Amino acid sequence: MKLKHIPLLAVVLSACSSLDENPKAIISSDNFYKNEAQADAAVVASYRKLYETGQSLYNSLFQIGVEMATDDYEAGPRARNAHVRAISGLTHDASNDRMEQLWKQSYDGINTANLAIDKITAITKENIAEDARARLINEAKFLRALHYFNLVRWFGGVPLILHTPASLDPSALYVAKSTESAVYAQIVKDLQDAENLPAPAATGVGRANSGAAKSLLAKVYLTQQNWQQAAAKSKEVIDKNWYALFDNFADVFAVNKKNGKEHIFSAQFQGNAGYQGNSLGSRSAANEVPGINGDYADALHKQGGLYESFSNTDTRKAVTFITQMTSPVDGKLYTFDPHFNKYYDPAVVGNQGQSSVNLPIIRYADVLLIYAEALNEINHGPNAEAYTYIDQVRTRAGIPKLADAAPGLGVDAFRDSIFQERRKEFVYEHQRWFDLVRRGPDYYVRVLKAAGKTLAAPRHVHFPTPQRELNLNPNLKQDSLWVNY
Repeated sequence: MKLKHIPLLAVVLSACSSLDENPKAIISSDNFYKNEAQADAAVVASYRKLYETGQSLYNSLFQIGVEMATDDYEAGPRARNAHVRAISGLTHDASNDRMEQLWKQSYDGINTANLAIDKITAITKENIAEDARARLINEAKFLRALHYFNLVRWFGGVPLILHTPASLDPSALYVAKSTESAVYAQIVKDLQDAENLPAPAATGVGRANSGAAKSLLAKVYLTQQNWQQAAAKSKEVIDKNWYALFDNFADVFAVNKKNGKEHIFSAQFQGNAGYQGNSLGSRSAANEVPGINGDYADALHKQGGLYESFSNTDTRKAVTFITQMTSPVDGKLYTFDPHFNKYYDPAVVGNQGQSSVNLPIIRYADVLLIYAEALNEINHGPNAEAYTYIDQVRTRAGIPKLADAAPGLGVDAFRDSIFQERRKEFVYEHQRWFDLVRRGPDYYVRVLKAAGKTLAAPRHVHFPTPQRELNLNPNLKQDSLWVNY
């Protein structure tokens, strides 16, 4: 079944501890979740938590709340929100409203998934087929794992909540942080269950499947530096032959190629069709060109040297950036500093907030680079196979194979080559911050300071626990590195 875009039908808690009043009871959802159709609608509502209208997780919040704190991005001329500019300048603290939204919206998604898992489990067998029950529960587990994977990387240890509270008892509502290892263990467990989902060819458009679960699990293992399992799981995806690179990099972001052979799991956007467009199309679009009406709120951080890192023969450069455009109003050619361009939709020239370009959450190029990176770490240097898989990405980009340009690299140099390839391949796809911080605080600080963001400090490899959550939940404690900041 295709992933339909419908309103949220279930009432859920907004966050693990966001209770501003003292209600006498929790609203019951017992009148819903009675049959397979309602179960499916509930899981669709869980998908919508990823990219609802407004500044939702995969509809600009990732960019303004996370990626601004990297060497590649900064708050653009029209990013006037003080909280966004604080993240860009690394002066943010626990009162930052973007941190609050990252936490709140992630737990919104988790609570919606928890409710679906619990209630679908309880539907009588007469009202739902067992294969449908298993599939829907595992889709919800995939989504829960994705939210927790984001949270644990952003905040470190976080409250681990797997069921909707059945009462208003404080012990059920005010949950202390679990350790990072405990959160990761649950992520792995959920994704291992989700591996039992159908293969991609048997799955509706936009929905999680076995390939998405295996690919995300490979990424989880990589983040944990569990190299053997990262290699095994990414190679399993490769060997399934479910996915392939597009021949042309531009096709990754072509509206008529959405959910194609390279797309493993994507945030789904459709402008002017009863739900929302991809706001990154507007946030990055030029405001210097009459008739384009771009926001230019997400800007390239020039000191980071990202634009200059692309050779002129790299086909990704012209897809990733734009430096000139003809005005649809006066027909003149305008030239400007590089703007991000992946989500520009020519079908909505003057209203890029209605861009229909999907945002890739994980795609096949990522799996190839995961495998190459893991092989390098396992073997303490790249073997021929590691070169083969990074070179699949480089060949598609139209640049020389690394095996030809730099044969015989050591483990450190090949690792740096992988990260440089990731940096260029996944510009504006919400990957850079995660890649920087998983190499540790020394690396993050060194890279940010080299890019002119001189306030970078070890504490910035996590975000502070939002002050609002600390105020609401007496069992939450601030990350030790963020105390007094």
